[in-house]
Amino acid sequence: MRTRITTPVPPEQLAEDARRAIGDAVWAPSVHNTQPWRFGVRGARISVRADADRRLGVADPAGREMLISCGAALYNLRLALRVLGYAPDVRLLPDPDRPHLLADVHMNPGQPPDGDLEDLHGRIRRRRTHRGGFGPGGVPDTVISRIATETQTEGARLIQAVDAHVEGALAALTDAAEHVQRRTPSYASEIARWAPAPGTRRRDGVQEGGYPREARTEPRFAARDFARGQDRGVPGPAEGGGREAGLVMLLATQTDDPAAWIRAGQALQRLLLRADQHGLAVAFHTQALEVPELRDFIRTRFCAGRHPQSLLRIGAVSGDAPRFEAVRRPVEEVTTEEWW
Repeated sequence: MRTRITTPVPPEQLAEDARRAIGDAVWAPSVHNTQPWRFGVRGARISVRADADRRLGVADPAGREMLISCGAALYNLRLALRVLGYAPDVRLLPDPDRPHLLADVHMNPGQPPDGDLEDLHGRIRRRRTHRGGFGPGGVPDTVISRIATETQTEGARLIQAVDAHVEGALAALTDAAEHVQRRTPSYASEIARWAPAPGTRRRDGVQEGGYPREARTEPRFAARDFARGQDRGVPGPAEGGGREAGLVMLLATQTDDPAAWIRAGQALQRLLLRADQHGLAVAFHTQALEVPELRDFIRTRFCAGRHPQSLLRIGAVSGDAPRFEAVRRPVEEVTTEEWW
């Protein structure tokens, strides 16, 4: 643990700390594990940028999901810097003439971290996206209340499916979107690009061990067809502890612009780490939010006019549930040293 920073930090130490923080930032989740971010370092400043070449042109033409992913990486960056003893000063979207520049983070002197921050930080690289069902048992109200409060602190709102009818409707909309996308050739090609074959040496994309062959839940939330009809993935429908869908939630924002998407990403990552702290796992279902007509329906019917940014299922998994080896690109590949 770093002590309080009270004197100027040598350039060599700033550079090393920036690299360490970026090394944590890249462990944020991203749709299809596209990892659509880049970082620039100059002295005590770290810039966060979107890598437009990694945007999903078919599923995410506006770049909304790309910026949510970058927002999650930004939260990891903030958390890592705080654990290193800095007080990160974040300025969102600092330069309108450079649309892919999302944030500047200044490494200001700060206080040493407390135990809770250190615990959350330690979960950044251990957390995994869940893609199966959950075991029996509900999520404690106290945990959801805390997560909802922290989500709101980051500028988003967590909306719980109020009854079985809402859960069923959201499941049906997810299933409808999955059918629409599977019959779209350009979407199928995009999935193929980000689901490499077994044995790949790539450090991005959804690896074979990262999804079950049959991930049925009750109600049924359709899973992505990463295997594309082939015998790939983790065997067994009950991998991860059961078939229950878990607690169904929508993460929403008041506005629907790039700044809101980045805030939603920060809120999402904070939620994921806090859920992991309480022994919970989180599954994502973004299909319906990638179909404009369905996303608008969800906004008006279930979000009181707020804009849905992510559809989540939260629940507990068994202690012996398999954990796949996640992959990330090396820090050197996503970082540029800047001179201006």
